[in-house]
Amino acid sequence: MADLQKLYDAILNGSHKTAREITQEALAEGNDPQALVNDVMIPAMNEVGRRYEAGDYFVPEILIAARAMKASLELIRPLLTERGAEPVGRVVIGTVQGDLHDIGKNIVSAMLEGAGYVVTDLGVDVSPDRFVSATRENNASLVALSALLTTTMGSMKNVIAALEASGLRGTVKVMIGGAPTTQKYALDIGADGYGANANSAVALAHQLLGT
Repeated sequence: MADLQKLYDAILNGSHKTAREITQEALAEGNDPQALVNDVMIPAMNEVGRRYEAGDYFVPEILIAARAMKASLELIRPLLTERGAEPVGRVVIGTVQGDLHDIGKNIVSAMLEGAGYVVTDLGVDVSPDRFVSATRENNASLVALSALLTTTMGSMKNVIAALEASGLRGTVKVMIGGAPTTQKYALDIGADGYGANANSAVALAHQLLGT
């Protein structure tokens, strides 16, 4: 019988092979895939976030935990899709045009996925048009913009303008993050909120989407 505590521990410790094996075993035994996500995997990633905030975990621990979570989700997502289960939300995330930094963006992406969102990560140096097309293609309800350089912060405003011009702004929330950004800057450019770190970004996503 699959030991679900071991699945929790595998995600927490970043053991992707173990996470996949236990998930496979649990599904073969008839465990509900949605329950595995809600009762085991999301709590494990929540604990990862808590440890990161407490200074007990660092960037590498978050990324390997996220890899373990994804190994399990690869088995579970097709089953949820078959039954028509909706994710918590659909997010498009990327580092804005002109900026090649991705560590902070990767952490937020991992934590959002760990919280039950379907995340489309566009990578770095993403143009406003690419954000618009990805938002439309993925039926996203949230766009997350990252910038580490003060010189690229203006690109965030360009993305919001492009979403408005496309007619999508009324149906999608926008949050921003990155070292030079602030809540005031988010308000100044017409974003819906600002996340100071990965945990606050997840909390903000929940708040903006009412999840």
